[in-house]
Amino acid sequence: MVRNYILIFSVMLIACNRNSDRGEVSGTLYPITHPGLEEVRVTDAFWLPKIDRNREITIPYAFGKCEETGRIDNFAKAAGLMKGDYEGERYNDSDVYKILEGACYTLMTNPDPEMRSYVDSLVTLIAAAQEDDGYLYTTRTVSPENPAPGAGRDRWIDVWVSHELYSVGHMYEAAVAHYRATGERTLLDVAIKNADLVMKEFGWGKREAAPGHQEIEIGLVKLWEVTGNREYLDLAQFFLEVRGTPQDHLKHEPGTRFDVYNDLEYLQQHLPVLEQKEAVGHAVRGAYMYTGMADVAKATGLNQYLEASEHIWHDVTSGKIYLTGGIGSKSHGEAFGEPFELPNMTAYTETCASVANVFWNDRLFMAYGKSDYYDVLERTLYNGLISGIGADGTNFFYPNPLESDGSFLRAGWFDCSCCPGNIARFMPSMQKYIYAMDSKSVYVNLYVASVLNTEVEGGALTIVQEGNYPWSGDITLTVEEPADGDYALRIRIPAWTGDSPMPGNLYSYIDPMQGDVLITVNGKEYNYKTENGYAVIDRRWKKDDLVSISLPMEVRRVKARDEVESDRGKVAFERGPLLYCFEEADNGKVLDLLIPGSVNRSFSFDEELLDGLGTITVQTGENGRSLKGIPYFAWNNRGRGEMITWIREE
Repeated sequence: MVRNYILIFSVMLIACNRNSDRGEVSGTLYPITHPGLEEVRVTDAFWLPKIDRNREITIPYAFGKCEETGRIDNFAKAAGLMKGDYEGERYNDSDVYKILEGACYTLMTNPDPEMRSYVDSLVTLIAAAQEDDGYLYTTRTVSPENPAPGAGRDRWIDVWVSHELYSVGHMYEAAVAHYRATGERTLLDVAIKNADLVMKEFGWGKREAAPGHQEIEIGLVKLWEVTGNREYLDLAQFFLEVRGTPQDHLKHEPGTRFDVYNDLEYLQQHLPVLEQKEAVGHAVRGAYMYTGMADVAKATGLNQYLEASEHIWHDVTSGKIYLTGGIGSKSHGEAFGEPFELPNMTAYTETCASVANVFWNDRLFMAYGKSDYYDVLERTLYNGLISGIGADGTNFFYPNPLESDGSFLRAGWFDCSCCPGNIARFMPSMQKYIYAMDSKSVYVNLYVASVLNTEVEGGALTIVQEGNYPWSGDITLTVEEPADGDYALRIRIPAWTGDSPMPGNLYSYIDPMQGDVLITVNGKEYNYKTENGYAVIDRRWKKDDLVSISLPMEVRRVKARDEVESDRGKVAFERGPLLYCFEEADNGKVLDLLIPGSVNRSFSFDEELLDGLGTITVQTGENGRSLKGIPYFAWNNRGRGEMITWIREE
């Protein structure tokens, strides 16, 4: 395990663990909610090893890299416990906060004394680094006369670039996770003290400026949920409302490394939020903002923010999203491109953008209850998100291209390591997306073997989900403890069982699905009705009622709209929620592949390949040659080599 600070800072822990006079009143957000992380236990053969690997390998590794690169020492220096200059980029604090958030989520479901000890020591260190008035941005505290480039010469004067607000937004999220995992207020009180300072500085008639990198909006809403302090919600709303207003004092000299911050579209500052109809600019920042818009809308009743977020969602799904669910096609500015600008070799599709895309789609689902959003979420989750972490748990992708000439390789860390931290915090919270509830329904959104133990209106409810998804489409749900009263199970019918892989009609299947979705209850076929993409089974449930779901899984060809120049005349192959790719390791050179318009395809499971993968075989028609495809998320785990997803078709 990484170096432990707890002995050094134990005295400071006592000093920082002060009481707050704020009540623990939870805010109300969405009509549809998720069970708590501790209410869902994953047993899945696909996901459980990934979650375990994140806990056992990725989080300790990432903490170790934060120590090795000075990210954690920066807090010790800010606290006066070490001497030396600040190390790294101005936003490096945020990496520590994200990994800490992931560790706290992990502790909620897998108590680990060693990890808990490390978390406690790190929280104490962060508290010690906070300045007396609540300010927390270690590069300025450590080096007030010479902070890291881009930090600005003084507090708050350059929030388009400094990432002061972005960093503390991640700290707020970590603080809420820590409080919920441990019941202790140490980090929560740090967050509250900082948020109170931000409230004094920003607002109408104060500093009227929005952060260049969105995130604090999400963190403030989470703080409001925990504390009940409406001022945090109001501040989140302010940071949305102030966007698109004149802020000329934040302009930068042309030719500097920061002149990209003069591009108002890059910053989503070109228009007031409610007037923005298209996804433009930095994809991660945008998706965080669209998530925050949905949060603020549902918390305040200002549904125009929700409607604006959904309008932008339609813009993305109709022309700015990859088959992987990845968003942000341009390497310049890590940005959304024009409609249908979806190059494969140079696709940026940052891992962080996929994480943010999951957050965004989940918020829209909780507001509207439509399966469309989970069709996008599932696609992103199984393809463009988990592709960001290698099979060893210690190598990562920042961009996730859909084609490679062999020059691309995963890396163990980055100067800007936002993506490893985002993976580390996402994986231990993955199970919350499997189920959701409202007052009359339980939603089954993801097919992940798991046990749900929760409370509904009628009392305790236990559902056991079993299956071997995504390799098999056969799933069972056993109602082990039924609660009392009538309520509905709403079972998502995935878009990939129909004519299009996801909403928006950007992509479509060439081959019609041969099989049908079949649902039985206690062995008898159930003639279900469909609402918002969900099969609805509404009844008074009894102990051991058994629902069986059969989703047809066939290897299908996909085409893109003709407007997508990069994919014109090409096909991709999918099975279930997975996009497949073809690597040089299995097929030799692949960039110039050409296949006939009709090919035989088959599926098999290779137990020896990367701990077990479902693979496909495609006949090319060239002297009986066949191609082996592996799931896109698993590519680049066997060294350098060419890779392709879209293949030219005769």
